[in-house]
Amino acid sequence: MGSDHPILQLDHLDTLWFQVAGTVCNLRCNHCFISCSPENHTLDLMRFDQVLLYLEEAVQIGVKEFYFTGGEPFINPHLPKILEATLRIGPATVLTNATLFSTELVKELAALRDASKYSLELRVSIDGFSPETNDPIRGPGTFKRAMRGIKLLLDGRFLPIITAMRSWPIEQDEAQLCRFKNSLADVGYRYPRIKLLPSLKIGQEALRDHGYSEHDYITASMMVGYDCSQLMCSNSRIVSARGVHVCPILVDQPGSILGRCLSDAKQAFKLSHHACTTCYQYGALCSNASSAATSFEKTRLSRPRPI
Repeated sequence: MGSDHPILQLDHLDTLWFQVAGTVCNLRCNHCFISCSPENHTLDLMRFDQVLLYLEEAVQIGVKEFYFTGGEPFINPHLPKILEATLRIGPATVLTNATLFSTELVKELAALRDASKYSLELRVSIDGFSPETNDPIRGPGTFKRAMRGIKLLLDGRFLPIITAMRSWPIEQDEAQLCRFKNSLADVGYRYPRIKLLPSLKIGQEALRDHGYSEHDYITASMMVGYDCSQLMCSNSRIVSARGVHVCPILVDQPGSILGRCLSDAKQAFKLSHHACTTCYQYGALCSNASSAATSFEKTRLSRPRPI
């Protein structure tokens, strides 16, 4: 089995992610694939000078866009200053639970957006269309707080991308989307941008639902004719306070660190992790691309593996 794992080369580093809040979060969602929480310091917050060094290196090698994640990125007190530096050189996206927004913070973000020729996107995670469907996953009171944050973003003329982990059968996507749209309309978001995401069955999600089976892995034969650009590790890397990792999904997994500098990001990576199968199946999983948003299940994983 081990020898059959394909190896993927980095085609070009187009997208650079920052694990800017490490594994620290103000919430403790029971589906979090890297088990973020207020106490989890497996990966620490990134310092401004650390981020700046990577941004300077990114300019030299032609990175086109930047994403900021965690944990909850707005736990990092340096994030506004980090975004200001980033928006001088390229577009930025922040993945947030929207529970820490204030009127003042949103005004500051709007000012950064308006002063830049590049876009500033906010991606907000909610995992249900009501307190009854969201809060069992993300924690008591989180739906109300997130919807308040979305309203503040709308007031600041942002059109946030709303992401939700698919905790229902995929056949229910249309009905679930309708309910999400109705809830968002209640706060004035009448034509929302929504991206439904498959669950990643590692970390807390493996405990909440179930983990991957021993048969969930990518083989070399499955890569024949496959569009490798659909896999993040073909064109993206993520940096943390520890160094350069292969991708946001595996950022806390053993063997994910490639080195300390972006020059180390060029290393090829063996697709040996079970979670790689989810990226293979859905494609464009972590980016803002819409290909994974509402599509019905693809059949790539149904290809027979060699015996």
